Amino acid sequence: MEGEAEAPETPKMGTGSLSTRMIVIAAAWIFILLVGGGIALDRVLGSSIRQNFDNQLEYVLTAMIASAEIGPDGEVRFNRALGDQRFLEPNSGLYWQVSAPDRLPFPSRSLWDRELQTPPPHDDASVHFRESSEFPEEPLRIAEREIFLPDSDAKWTFMVAQSRDSLDAQITELRSVLIVSFLLLGLGLVILAALQTLYGLWPLRAVRESIAEMRSGQKSRVVRPLPDEVMPMVTELNGLLDHNEKQAEEARRHAGNLAHALKTPLTVIMNSATAKAGDLDEIVIREATTMRRQVDHHLARARAVGRRGHTHSRANVWQSLESVERAVSRLYGHVRLDMDGDREVSARVERQDLDEMLGNLIENAAKYGGGSVFVTVEQNRDFVEILVEDDGMGIPEQERERIFDRGARLDTGKPGTGLGLAIVRDVAEIYEGSASLEESEDLGGLLVRLRLPKALN
Repeated sequence: MEGEAEAPETPKMGTGSLSTRMIVIAAAWIFILLVGGGIALDRVLGSSIRQNFDNQLEYVLTAMIASAEIGPDGEVRFNRALGDQRFLEPNSGLYWQVSAPDRLPFPSRSLWDRELQTPPPHDDASVHFRESSEFPEEPLRIAEREIFLPDSDAKWTFMVAQSRDSLDAQITELRSVLIVSFLLLGLGLVILAALQTLYGLWPLRAVRESIAEMRSGQKSRVVRPLPDEVMPMVTELNGLLDHNEKQAEEARRHAGNLAHALKTPLTVIMNSATAKAGDLDEIVIREATTMRRQVDHHLARARAVGRRGHTHSRANVWQSLESVERAVSRLYGHVRLDMDGDREVSARVERQDLDEMLGNLIENAAKYGGGSVFVTVEQNRDFVEILVEDDGMGIPEQERERIFDRGARLDTGKPGTGLGLAIVRDVAEIYEGSASLEESEDLGGLLVRLRLPKALN
């Protein structure tokens, strides 16, 4: 319903702990980075171990080829024995074999009664590596190379095979070390991130405690030393408290002023009624008019004070002037109203308050002037100036300050409450502006200079 106070907005439910969010995000990134780094490191180190394993096989294979020759019987033989003792031990896990088409294989003693499968022919003389599962429960890594030996027209295949158990054991051990190390590293990083988050957000706890102290009446402001990142918020909070206290103090002062202003007229009415004065009706009308004037004045100030806190307030001056001009033209058809100046500038005030100030000024100029009113809109870096001039009798310089008093009127022959200029000045000062009276050089009457803060772009 109209006139009812708006219910305060109910705070919405929280969106969760800020600390938890930061810790979860940090933990997620740590997990991603450690998993990615662990996989990359596993591949690099695993590849290095495999390369080292293959290099050893290739070394033995090269030694075999270097010591191989064709005997009188046309078969391959070594002119010197290979140095590794495991080639002489049956099923030792390290084997070699030389074979050729239509020739019996020439194996190491470690193969005993087994034989390595000869691979399909290759088209080059490079060393080839492959995995083999031809021996039950003993996976092999085989290095092989095909070569023609002197004094032989056969293409001989040299093979060195070694059990993968040692290679797999090294890789398994490597991965175990990586997993344990990265788990400990990840746990340590998450703990450090949690400690960093809690320590970094600890000043917010101090702000909360300070607000609790203000609610309990122990303090009126947040005065604790806080980090630079938190101080702007604390400064704004203290500024909001100052603003609220100022508004509350102004409201109390206005209420006291209104009560004091109404006290005298009410006393006059009660005394006249008690005495049964013959002109009681005239007294009631006169004093009721005075009370209405006071109520209108304080209501205008209260509305302006309540709207002043809106930092986004802005009103286009020219649009407000056009609106007021249409209203005044209907009331004072004989008055010529001209306007000039910046049509785009906006003032940092509420449109309703700007309309009320301009309406009072232009209506006074039309009422007390000689028939011509001229309005000029100017701006500088921080303020908007609105000049309202008329061609009336003007106001003597010694009377210009008194005319701003509530109810002061120089021309009592025309209807009015005498509140127009007082309301304009009070509302302008609430918005950190001003209103002053001067003499119009062009029209010869009164010039009212209304100065208001310019709206931010």
